[in-house]
Amino acid sequence: MLKAVYPDAVRIDLLKTDELIRYTQRPALLRELAAAQAPEKLIVVDEIQKAPALLDEIHYLIQERKQVFGLCGSSARKLRRGQVNLLGGRAVRYELLGLTAVELAGDFSLERMLNSGPLPEHYAAEDPTPLLRAYVQDYLREEILEEGLTRNLPVFSDFLRVAAIGDTEILNMSNVARETGMAASTVRGHYAILEDTLMGAFLPSFTLRPKRRTIQAPKFYFCDLGVVNHLARRKTVAPGSELYGKAFENWLFHELSAHTRYSGLYYDLSYWRLSSGIEVDFILGNGAVAIEAKGKARITSSDLRGLIQFRQEYPSARHLLLVGLEKNRRKTEDGIDILPYTDFIRLLWQGEWNEDVS
Repeated sequence: MLKAVYPDAVRIDLLKTDELIRYTQRPALLRELAAAQAPEKLIVVDEIQKAPALLDEIHYLIQERKQVFGLCGSSARKLRRGQVNLLGGRAVRYELLGLTAVELAGDFSLERMLNSGPLPEHYAAEDPTPLLRAYVQDYLREEILEEGLTRNLPVFSDFLRVAAIGDTEILNMSNVARETGMAASTVRGHYAILEDTLMGAFLPSFTLRPKRRTIQAPKFYFCDLGVVNHLARRKTVAPGSELYGKAFENWLFHELSAHTRYSGLYYDLSYWRLSSGIEVDFILGNGAVAIEAKGKARITSSDLRGLIQFRQEYPSARHLLLVGLEKNRRKTEDGIDILPYTDFIRLLWQGEWNEDVS
C-alpha cells in the first residue's frame, strides 16, 4: 500500500538480509541517508521491528530535522517487549486490517469471505488452502519460534487449534488450559502472543452501570476467518450451519473493527451478556447502538430477545439492530431494525450511526 500511495518515497526494506545487516550493525547509516534528502521527503522503513535500534535514530531525525517517516511492520510484540523507543508523542499509529466489504465493492462475496478470509491473496484464490497452510506455518516459524516467544512449538500449535475452535466465544482460560494441558498462566500468555502479533483481538464485556448480573470475561476473535477455518479443520462453512453463524459474527466484528479505526472515531466495541445467557453480540460506544448478528435468512422473535433485554437495561439505547441474511429491511413493533447485511454495511460506511458512537 505504501508503495502504491508513495511511489517516490525512499524505501528501506528490512526483509532484505543485506539491508537488515547493514542497519543493524550501523544504525547511524539512517542519519546519513536522511541527510541526503529533503526533510519533507518520506522515508519508509518496512518491518521496523527487525531493527529496533533504528528507532533512536528516527527519534533524533524527527526532532532535529522534522524528517518524515512511514514505519510499518507485522508485529508490535518485539518492540513492546524490548523496551525500545516507541516514539511516544511523535508518531501516529494506524492499523491496516484485511479487506472490507466496502473496499471490495462489486467483487464482495459473503460466502468467499466466510471461507477464505479477508487477506487479499487468500480471498482472491480459488482454493486458499495451500496459502493458508503456508501462512500458518510461516507465522509459527517466524513470529513464534524465531522470536523465541515460546519454547514448545507443538504445544503452541495445539493451543492455536483449541483457540480457533473457541473463536467468537466467551473466553474461559481454565477450560482452554484443561483442553491443552497447560497452566492457565501459560494460556493467558499465548493469547497475549496472538493479540500482539495481530492474529486476534479481545472483545470486552459492556459493564456500564449494570442493574443485573452480567458476564465479565472477554470474548476472543481471530482477525482472519480463513486462518480460523484452517486451524479448526473446517472444510466448507455452509449456510444454515452453526459454524456459518459463528463465521458471520466474526466477519461482522472484522467490519466494525475496521470501521472504528478507518473512520477515525475509535469508538469502543464490546458485547453484553446476562448471567442467564441472554446476550447482544456488539455494543458500540457507550451503548447507543446495539447489534445482534444472525447468519440466517429467517429471523424469529427468539432472535430479538437479547436486544429487547438490552433496551430494558439501557433505555437510552437509540439503535437496536439485527443484521442477518433477510432480503428486505423491516422494523419490529419493539423498534428493532432488521437489516440485510448488505444494507448494514452500506449504512455503516456511510456514517449512519457515527454521531451516536462518537
